Amino acid sequence: MRTILILFMAHAALAISPQAAQHLQSGREQEKQGHFDVAITEFRKVTELEPNFTEGFIALGQTYMEQRDFAAAVAPLKHALKLDASLLPAHQLLGYALLSQGYAAEAIPHLERVHEVGALGIAQLQAGNLPEALANLREALQKQPNDPDLLYYFGRASGLLSKQSIDTLLMTYPDSARGHQSMGENYFVLRQLPEAEKEYRKALELRPQTPNIHLELGQVYAMGSRWPQAEEQFRAEVKLQPGSAEAAFRLGDALLQQGKVQEARRELRRSDQLMPNMPETLYEFGKASALDGDAAAAEKAWLDLLGIEKDGALAAQAHFGLAGIYRNQGNTVEADKQMKAFREVQGGAAPQNER
Repeated sequence: MRTILILFMAHAALAISPQAAQHLQSGREQEKQGHFDVAITEFRKVTELEPNFTEGFIALGQTYMEQRDFAAAVAPLKHALKLDASLLPAHQLLGYALLSQGYAAEAIPHLERVHEVGALGIAQLQAGNLPEALANLREALQKQPNDPDLLYYFGRASGLLSKQSIDTLLMTYPDSARGHQSMGENYFVLRQLPEAEKEYRKALELRPQTPNIHLELGQVYAMGSRWPQAEEQFRAEVKLQPGSAEAAFRLGDALLQQGKVQEARRELRRSDQLMPNMPETLYEFGKASALDGDAAAAEKAWLDLLGIEKDGALAAQAHFGLAGIYRNQGNTVEADKQMKAFREVQGGAAPQNER
């Protein structure tokens, strides 16, 4: 856009007086050198000499923005659009200047005019237009998938839209199955487990075949280490959704917690087949395999995990588990190597069963 503006200004400069053209050229040179105060003075002289020369006002507004003086940029940019409402560079710059000062609603039509979807999505988010903001931020992320600002605003828009939907649900249908499920989720996040259990139970009474409610109720029991009840709920979820990798994983974990090793291995293997290479599943499957005496399967699972995840608690425990396997096999070199890696990941701390 800056290149287009410079070319446009160079062409338009032919129509202004030699004195104004001289100030315009001087302003460009000063701007290139980062002498913004001098450039502003030069561009302001252009606007005084040629009050109908739109490009002089655009250049003045842009230079103010390069100084991050967004408030000062607004007046010349608005004046340029008053002279010619079709000027896309002026719309773009004015949209950014207004948004930077928090005037989101006023910025939106200018950003829409130039289809500046990233900034438009941010402005719509700040103005409370959540569905439109989400759509535009998603489009912007497709072009710039690793932009931290876009990722932040997309996440914020998604969260606010989700909250808005849940609030509407709870206000309109508080006694529905989904209403009770939502309340259960809220209580679970707050770790108020008895209240969460009550809400999930009520949801199941109303709609016993609703997906995910058994899964979420099982997690309530798992958090309280009530493993038989957790197993019961996870089994019910697996029956409802046999293709759910998470349900299979949760059931496998609940079985493993109760020492039902072989059945746990079957569920964890099935979870890995449904959604391969999830670090949590690989770790639990490796643990179950080791407890079942299948060192080769445990070794493979933990090595696969370390091929995906180099740091964190799961990586540390995989190194520790591998050290135990190699020690039992008499391979002290590999065992020492894995213990060294474990300590590096853990920062030198050892688990209780090593001390």
